[in-house]
Amino acid sequence: MGCRDRAAKKDLLRIVAVEGVCVPDRRGTLPGRGAYVHPTRVCLDLAVRRRAFSRAFRGPGTLDTTDLRRCVEQGEQASP
Repeated sequence: MGCRDRAAKKDLLRIVAVEGVCVPDRRGTLPGRGAYVHPTRVCLDLAVRRRAFSRAFRGPGTLDTTDLRRCVEQGEQASP
């Protein structure tokens, strides 16, 4: 969604919209429509700038990505 590069599903982070908030779904078990991005800040920023989440989830307006951004930043810090 963000950088539009292809990757294996296991290398991407699934995101689900829950009540107007983008929630990371690491296990892939949350119900509903999912969207996939690379778990990097660059890819997430591109998706937010392009308003890709609103289009993917077919929702009006913008969605809150605060929790998603925090999750991606923590994941980047934990990676070697």
